[in-house]
Amino acid sequence: MSTIRLKNIQKSFDTELVIPNLNLTIDTGSFTVLVGPSGCGKSTTLRMISGLEKPSAGDIFIDDDNVVDTVPGKRGIAMVFQNYALYPTMNVRDNIEFGLKNKKVPREDRERLIKEVCEIVELTPYLERRPSALSGGQRQRVALARAMVKKPRVFLMDEPLSNLDAKLRAQMRVELIELHKRLGSTFVYVTHDQIEAMSMGDNIVLMDKGIIMQCSSPRDIYHNPRNVFTAQFIGTPPMNILPSLVPDVQIGFRPEKTALLPLENSGLRLRGNILTREQLGAEMNYSVNTSYGKVMVKSEENVEGPGCVLSIKTEHLFAFDSQGQRIEMRAGILDRLTTLPGEG
Repeated sequence: MSTIRLKNIQKSFDTELVIPNLNLTIDTGSFTVLVGPSGCGKSTTLRMISGLEKPSAGDIFIDDDNVVDTVPGKRGIAMVFQNYALYPTMNVRDNIEFGLKNKKVPREDRERLIKEVCEIVELTPYLERRPSALSGGQRQRVALARAMVKKPRVFLMDEPLSNLDAKLRAQMRVELIELHKRLGSTFVYVTHDQIEAMSMGDNIVLMDKGIIMQCSSPRDIYHNPRNVFTAQFIGTPPMNILPSLVPDVQIGFRPEKTALLPLENSGLRLRGNILTREQLGAEMNYSVNTSYGKVMVKSEENVEGPGCVLSIKTEHLFAFDSQGQRIEMRAGILDRLTTLPGEG
């Protein structure tokens, strides 16, 4: 297990500054997920930790070692990519063993390590098969096994499940969580999928344009977003943000915390007309038009007809300033919400 620390990291590609000034500590033994939209800098950050990219400025520490000038093979890390990067002409055993042979690990030790990791990732019956004879999930397990036999200080994973179908992704998420608990190693995982991030990580680093927008636990990042970007990136459907309810204040509320009928002690009520209904098993997503903008409601209620009254309790309301930063829900803001003209 190892702690990773990025200090004053900058990264430019030609004249484009993609990471202006990044400071981040990844705790030893954590499952840390770097998440954000395409181009936010998460994969670049991972590649700098691995040594595949060098920072334009700043330092990267693994434990107490500054590894900025250390080649990837000497950093004590193992990386798993989304395309598996397996050798098609080698069977499973040879793919896993290849790196060990290069390091001149004795044969007996190689066989012991392969046996250990293949039992953990359930590959023992497939050791003689080539990658073309394996499913996507099995090929991903081979990539994991190849990383595990190196006994790395840190596992780095760059969207390793993106090529799998939805059912297999869900299964592999569970398996990776169990693998992390079993190994106790430091995992750093990159994804653009917030569901992966929320379900797998014990620490989430949400990035945008090379800047950390929030770094906290899944529960905290959902219940206490520090800005509009975080509030709308985390959650499905994203948080509703209405900018014109109160001057210079943006009001937010989550679709799943919104009722489609009047509730007592509501902090906010809005009259609306239902535009669309999307059936999602036991739940329904409603798109609702109000005088202050369109909002989404996620509910098990089955509402007929177009008219409705949206109700949101005070404790489920969020306030953000005009720059999108979270502010306290003051009494003056609530007073304005409860006296909106024509609502209630």
